[in-house]
Amino acid sequence: MKFVATQLPGVVRIEPAVHWDERGFFMESWQAQDFHDAGIAAEFVQDNVSQSVRGTLRGLHYQVKQSQGKLVRVVEGEVFDVAVDLRKSSPHYGQWVGGVLSADNKQQLWVPPGFGHGFLVLSDSAVFEYKCTDYYAPEFERAIRWDDPDIGIEWPLEEGSRPVLSARDAAAPCLEDAETYP
Repeated sequence: MKFVATQLPGVVRIEPAVHWDERGFFMESWQAQDFHDAGIAAEFVQDNVSQSVRGTLRGLHYQVKQSQGKLVRVVEGEVFDVAVDLRKSSPHYGQWVGGVLSADNKQQLWVPPGFGHGFLVLSDSAVFEYKCTDYYAPEFERAIRWDDPDIGIEWPLEEGSRPVLSARDAAAPCLEDAETYP
């Protein structure tokens, strides 16, 4: 595996070694020692899978307590995936990093605790899978508005289109009004 640092310290793009032959491919999507050696000493407690249609935007989600680190990947389709630093003590507070994750490129993203996460589906459908370092706790779940101008995420939306949002995501506050991390 190749671990590639992003502009946000702690957020890492993972490029697994993919072994192809006439039957298809094989790859390790997670290996404890490799991740530990790359500075990611995560213990995962929960795996989640979502399926979404083109234009769906999920996020920006996080938990203010029981903060979750997430190892995310796409097993079918393509998404534009984003992490936002939500730690007020960080010099990168409010900054974001994003890129395409797809079943074709097989890349993953490590989103550490303290970051918000979201993605926009670019293909007709996408199956998104992620491992979490803490359990889902709905009482601590929060969201930040996907189009907050202070964050300025450059979502690759088709000209003139709006994303498909849940009611909760559509009503999410902007960063300046959100409960975040110290």
